[in-house]
Amino acid sequence: MTIQAAQFAAPGVPAEVLQVRDLPQPQPGPGEVLVRMRVSPVNPSDMMFIRGQYTLQASCPAVPGFEGVGVVVASGGGLRGRLFIGRRVVVLNPRGGNWAEYAVVPATNVIPISSTLSDQQAATFFVNPATAWVMTREVLKVPAGQWLVQTAAASALGRMVVRLGRICGFRTFCIVRRAAQADELKALGADHVEVCADEASVRELTNRIFSVTGQGGARFAIDAVGGPLGSAVVSSLGRNGRMLAYGTLSGQPLSFHPRTLMTVGSSVEGFWLGNFMAEKSLFFRLSLVRRLTNLIRSGVLHTDIAGEWGLNDVRAAVLAAEDSSVRGKCLLRIS
Repeated sequence: MTIQAAQFAAPGVPAEVLQVRDLPQPQPGPGEVLVRMRVSPVNPSDMMFIRGQYTLQASCPAVPGFEGVGVVVASGGGLRGRLFIGRRVVVLNPRGGNWAEYAVVPATNVIPISSTLSDQQAATFFVNPATAWVMTREVLKVPAGQWLVQTAAASALGRMVVRLGRICGFRTFCIVRRAAQADELKALGADHVEVCADEASVRELTNRIFSVTGQGGARFAIDAVGGPLGSAVVSSLGRNGRMLAYGTLSGQPLSFHPRTLMTVGSSVEGFWLGNFMAEKSLFFRLSLVRRLTNLIRSGVLHTDIAGEWGLNDVRAAVLAAEDSSVRGKCLLRIS
């Protein structure tokens, strides 16, 4: 039996290298399940994976897709896999492969999802909502009244952090590239928005953070950009300040002198949701799913959807996902 999948033979520009191919249907091995995919989002991590710029290097030819929702149709063995047959599940695929009619993943990487969530919200359940919650509430544990500095604040995840700040009581210092984005975030409830559109504004950013936060530097920060912008945020950290680096949108490394951290006892830590979740118990995961479900339903961690594209229109989907004028998440409707 063959299935259709979006595949690339070599890294490159997504809209140029992706092709829909007929492939043999994968079969689950011990401890794995076969999932009939319904919807999978087009995330920045997918774009970097296709371009060969992601932490995980593709073994070409490769099928992208780290996140999505589908129905378990078969198990390769194991109690958990058998229990999930027929259930609609969130699919976390650490190797990629969700942009296909069927995907095989470890049974530990699928989680049953509430029927109260649409396929669209279920497909985007983890990468952004879970990352926003875990970074701010489980890792940094930003207290009410404290400032959290965030780069890429106009992203889907950045907007979720702003809404979390409103209900949890922490204040958000948001860094964006365009003035229009600043107006949107202020309307959403951001406490301060800084537009960094050029090198001069990036050079001034550290001083601006000190000036606005008024507490001898930032205590908490999250950075998805790296490069000069992320490095400026590192320089703004105050005594015992902590920054989580969770993305590399600029493609450039952080650069700072060790004394930047030494003199105030600040720290920079890498964060990757997959690593965090791998160390957590099933009880924690199920509790997190319940919490996220409620926050998505209430609108706090809701994902705005730009539109859906069929698998055969995958090139149009990735073009839309990389178009800065397109608001919301682009989805592949697979079945």
